[in-house]
Amino acid sequence: MKIALDAMGGDNAPLVNIVGAKDALALYSKIEKLYLVGDESTLKAECSKHLLNDPRVEIVHAPDVVEMHESGAKTLRSKKKSSIAVATDLVKSGTADAVVSAGNTGAAVATATLKLRTLKGVERAGIASPIPNEHGVCNLLDAGANPEATAKHLVTYAVMGAIYSNHVMGVQQPVVGLMSNGEEDEKGNTLTKETFAMLKELESTGKCPFVFKGNVEGHDLFETKLDVALCDGFTGNIILKSCEATAKAMSKWLKIEFKRTPFRVLGAAMSRGVFKAVKQRSSYESYGGSPLLGVNGVCIIAHGGSSALAMQNAIRVGMETVEQSVNPHIEEALSALHVND
Repeated sequence: MKIALDAMGGDNAPLVNIVGAKDALALYSKIEKLYLVGDESTLKAECSKHLLNDPRVEIVHAPDVVEMHESGAKTLRSKKKSSIAVATDLVKSGTADAVVSAGNTGAAVATATLKLRTLKGVERAGIASPIPNEHGVCNLLDAGANPEATAKHLVTYAVMGAIYSNHVMGVQQPVVGLMSNGEEDEKGNTLTKETFAMLKELESTGKCPFVFKGNVEGHDLFETKLDVALCDGFTGNIILKSCEATAKAMSKWLKIEFKRTPFRVLGAAMSRGVFKAVKQRSSYESYGGSPLLGVNGVCIIAHGGSSALAMQNAIRVGMETVEQSVNPHIEEALSALHVND
């Protein structure tokens, strides 16, 4: 297994990338080679500082960095030697099996789409972001790669999300829901109504690799047995960031309220184990990264504010996606269902 890591990507780069890489190498013996892509002198200094001297590590020089505020599409032309571009080139050439980045999401999506192209039968790639719920994990798809999605795109996302849930997350019969403003069949806008009809038709073939739940609402993301929640990238990104902000706000409010009286402080101390478990379950660190499904290669996009633990897990997600042959399974499923023919 060979992984290309955009070592300069993310709010806390290169520190968290170097430490995360070191931890991943210690945990996963299947890693044959880990390419750290970025400014060579900076990465050598960081590796020395954090005692990363594993022989499986190779530094690949990339002089440019795509900053978080920059336009992803524009940097493809202006920063052709950026760390995300060079890391993706390693996958394109077959040198690496997967690219992992916590950098600019737009740049990662644009670079992977342009350099790797899409799989046969896929028109637009989509980001599958995990959201923990009562029954396990629900993958929100698309979480921001394709804001101008069509019904055909969403149907493809349903198939890809189901394949990923089945092969990587071990779900035998993935359940797919369509995000809408009500559960009734007739609810939704033009996009959701067209998608609903196409998914129903696909399900009627008997070859569908998932169970179609129908329309679902916001609460279903957390309460319902749901493995994939479909939406366009514009809506998905808003949902994802709203969920993250709500979790942070609740954590902050709880800390404030628990400190108001000595009895509450004592209660908080006694419940420390519970809070730790909930935090671990809801933290993006535990899930690592989100696969960009649909590109002809494995690309894992991690949270911009990722910690070393999150980067370690993002590398793990990349390994699992490669190991389970997700892309060949996606192409096979789309071909069998004649999606986008």
